[in-house]
Amino acid sequence: MWIPKPNGDKRPLGIPNVADRIIQQAIAQQLAPYFEREFSDHSYGFRPGRNAHQAVKQVRDYLRARHRIVVDIDLAAFFDSVNHDVLMRLLSQRLRDKRVLRLIGRYLRAGVMENGQWQATPRGVPQGGPLSPLLANIVLHELDVYLHQCGHKFARYADDFVICVRRRRAAQRVQENVQCFLENRLKLHVNVNKSRICTSNELEFLGFCFRGTKIVWSDKALHRFKHRIRQLTGRSWGVSLGFRYRELRLYVRGWLNYFALSEYYRPIPELDEWLRRRLRCCYWKQWRWPRTKISHLVSLGVSLNEAIKTGVSSKGPYAMSRTPITQRAMTNKWLTAQGLVSIKDQWVRFHYPVSTA
Repeated sequence: MWIPKPNGDKRPLGIPNVADRIIQQAIAQQLAPYFEREFSDHSYGFRPGRNAHQAVKQVRDYLRARHRIVVDIDLAAFFDSVNHDVLMRLLSQRLRDKRVLRLIGRYLRAGVMENGQWQATPRGVPQGGPLSPLLANIVLHELDVYLHQCGHKFARYADDFVICVRRRRAAQRVQENVQCFLENRLKLHVNVNKSRICTSNELEFLGFCFRGTKIVWSDKALHRFKHRIRQLTGRSWGVSLGFRYRELRLYVRGWLNYFALSEYYRPIPELDEWLRRRLRCCYWKQWRWPRTKISHLVSLGVSLNEAIKTGVSSKGPYAMSRTPITQRAMTNKWLTAQGLVSIKDQWVRFHYPVSTA
């Protein structure tokens, strides 16, 4: 099946059946501890006890050490272009059991079913199986070894990796050498159009940017967040407010579990205020009729005269959501009681966790 990517493209996802999932998981569980001993400390993707946040922090540490020229190399469709011969050669150097090697080789060449038709897989490691992340790390471990031997400062999360240097001339030399290694030794394709040499302020890595030595979520990530919030708080979305609050809680908490790593606090209160305003719009649209608006405002503590003046206004929901009376009626505390999760609170908990000792 195909899943959409943020840039509008689609990524193929190969999903094994139940029996194959169990066998692949068993292989991965047996092989992973063996290869973990060899993997680089600068590899953070699909490994126990490691995550994308650690990779981003590693890059930040390089920037603080004044390695602020970045070589950003993009691998074109990495999972779909892994060379089977290269992968099997790397596996055979470490595994002696030919039965396991033969079984892995059969999985790689098994092909996929799409729209009821079988298609061959002469190359690539289909995403969606339990074994694929380990096989991808085995291939790219050769890149890690090469970068270590050259003494480069780098961080890698799956096929996303950056190399930090101090001078642009050195960056140009590193880019040429690494690209040559990837294409000639690992038989991988480098996307020349997306690969580049940039300063740290221009870098985007795993959804984050860097302002000086501070980690900040990228403009693309913020744009996608706002787009999704607009969908969940759309006034024409015919769902109950309870369902809307539940979907908002799930999305906001999930998004901030990852992007709260950002060390830039300034936009946090503004996002909170914007989210509350959109919810007030939803209430104002739902109340609809002047009589209903007046009734709800009075029940929320607004005097009758003020409620009448506000309830009969011909202004739209977005304008009314910012008036002092609607804000006094639907206070921040009241919205929280209804089930609204605070972006600010989630960010503060991430950066200043409360000790349970």
